[in-house]
Amino acid sequence: MIRNIILVSLVVMVFTSCQAKKKKENIQPNFLFVLVDDQPYDALGVNERYPFLQTPNMDRLAKEGVLFENYFCTQSICSPSRASFLTGTYAHIHGVNQNNRHVDPDWNRFKPYTQLLQDAGYQTAHVGKIHMAHKKGAEHIRPGFDYWFSFNGQGDYFDPQVNDNGREYQEKGYMTDILTDKAITWLKEKRDKNKPFSLNLWHKAVHEDHSPAPRHDNLYADEKLPEPPHGMLNETFAGKPEWQRIKAADAKWKGYVPVDSLPIKKWPVKGDKFMRLLKTLKAVDESLGKVLATLEELGELENTVIIYSSDNGYFMGEHGYWDKRIAYEASMRIPMLIRYPKLIQPELKINELCLNVDMAPTILELAGVEQPDYMQGESMVELLKHQKDDAWRQSMLFQYYVDDEYPYAGPDMLAVRTDKYKLVDCFLDHDIDELYDLENDPGEMNNLIGMPEYAEVEAQLRQEIERLKVQCNYNPDRDWWLRQVAPKKKKKH
Repeated sequence: MIRNIILVSLVVMVFTSCQAKKKKENIQPNFLFVLVDDQPYDALGVNERYPFLQTPNMDRLAKEGVLFENYFCTQSICSPSRASFLTGTYAHIHGVNQNNRHVDPDWNRFKPYTQLLQDAGYQTAHVGKIHMAHKKGAEHIRPGFDYWFSFNGQGDYFDPQVNDNGREYQEKGYMTDILTDKAITWLKEKRDKNKPFSLNLWHKAVHEDHSPAPRHDNLYADEKLPEPPHGMLNETFAGKPEWQRIKAADAKWKGYVPVDSLPIKKWPVKGDKFMRLLKTLKAVDESLGKVLATLEELGELENTVIIYSSDNGYFMGEHGYWDKRIAYEASMRIPMLIRYPKLIQPELKINELCLNVDMAPTILELAGVEQPDYMQGESMVELLKHQKDDAWRQSMLFQYYVDDEYPYAGPDMLAVRTDKYKLVDCFLDHDIDELYDLENDPGEMNNLIGMPEYAEVEAQLRQEIERLKVQCNYNPDRDWWLRQVAPKKKKKH
């Protein structure tokens, strides 16, 4: 009798242990999505472009997880890219194709992935920049978040005006540190610890005017910026489109007298500006370290998918440029790091063409949530498992709509990029397009458009861009969304 009771007890214990283990293995992961503003794709210590650059916490993610070597935004400007990360759609679909128009996507038609996570039992928080519709009080809170801490527009680096769950006030301190403290406080004190969480920590840094924390003012004081790689210091724009020379001369199209080439600019071009960007990045890396330490302290680190990226790239003197927007690699390419030891092997590198619209579908699949039909991106989960996906995209579509306030930045454009070539079409009847062999000319210095030996390549790329336009439901009218959501104001007479 006693023996039977002992046997039954042992069976129950083993069964209970197996069930607990199975339940633990099937637990939904948490998500921490850290998004930086204007971080160049190669401004990471592990990339070694800047030998003096100190980013130990970003480097940790690369060493303990995956570094994407070909990750791109679909439009290289703050608001459109952030909306694409949230909705998994291109700017011509969600409609936020400008910074200065201050519009949102239609959140009812294009729910952010965070709202879908909420429906699946997640608790969600947004801490940081959103840069879409400018609203006050509770109207500033976007759907899909249980906790909201943000600000209108670009915000300020020091003593910023903020919105804490609808309450407007001025916070004292340095923006990066403020956002970090709010994120940590939410993790420790405000969230429901019985639910999986999704936390967005979306920084203002390192957007211009690049303003480092005062403690970093003298960082890298004895260092010199390396010249742009691949001969880009010698850019004269010979053989390039006229609009490129206009941009390089900081002029606008009208009244500009074309020239064959521009003189080589003396390096460093805006060197102090770029060094300030790198110094501003230091506080972001410290922030990442503090949040990782908090997750470890809470026992949540190993079950949290850590995502680190930037909304767009940034010119650091390549071709004599600063800023972003246009279809050169420095502008459209972004850093992407993901750490999740349960799925991703250490020091993994992924070379496939991946896009910001892929992030929402990836998060949803990891959470066990079905991807809605409106999302245009593809889940990267199979790539994260280090499994070859023969059906993965072989080309990508990049777009740019002229900003009303930045007519000098470049014309409307579409670009198609493969692993070897890039074709840029700017819809200008009086100007030439661009074609680059990225394998042999990674600096995009030699425009091959119109060369007979590349006629077949050009034809294939033009055919591919038309295919992608159909696949992505491309809309060339940059004003269509504005006409729907924001009736034109009557002019004063």
